[in-house]
Amino acid sequence: MRRLILKMSISLDGFVAGPNGEGDWMVPSRDEGGREWVGETLAQAGLHLMGRKSFFSMAAYWPTAGDALAVPMNEIPKAVFTRQEALDVSSAGSGNWPQAEVIRGDLVAEVNRLKQQPGKYILAQGGVEFAQHLAAAGLIDEYRLVVHPVALGSGQALFARLPKPLHLQLRSSTVFRSGAMAQVFRPA
Repeated sequence: MRRLILKMSISLDGFVAGPNGEGDWMVPSRDEGGREWVGETLAQAGLHLMGRKSFFSMAAYWPTAGDALAVPMNEIPKAVFTRQEALDVSSAGSGNWPQAEVIRGDLVAEVNRLKQQPGKYILAQGGVEFAQHLAAAGLIDEYRLVVHPVALGSGQALFARLPKPLHLQLRSSTVFRSGAMAQVFRPA
């Protein structure tokens, strides 16, 4: 059975986005070590799972990006969750992004279906609301959180929809020169 891994950036005070979805607070603490860590995470994934908003945002950038992360980002097959009845992913950039699987069914049933397929792990990335629903449903097998050395004071919290406390075990921790830290957790 494939695992579902969530990779997200998070502030010291637990927010994955500012109050209005801002993400510019991550930029000052990005460095080469962090990019390499993200690149390894991408290279090991067999499927990239995301919500509709993140899909279109990423598809507008990555297919033509010159960033070193563009190659693994563009090569990973994509699946996009949406509640919209008609979603045309063919307008979402170039490369293999138009071939993304569009999923409209029940989140729990569909993620479990994807986990049953053969292959490398499933990587969920981006999209606060989508990530909150995955966490609340207990679908995430591993959290790869890049903790940035910044406190936002308010914003959108990854674990805001949990029905009960989620106990996690720290599996690894990597500190980058910028002060950001990659922490890998699994549910206890």
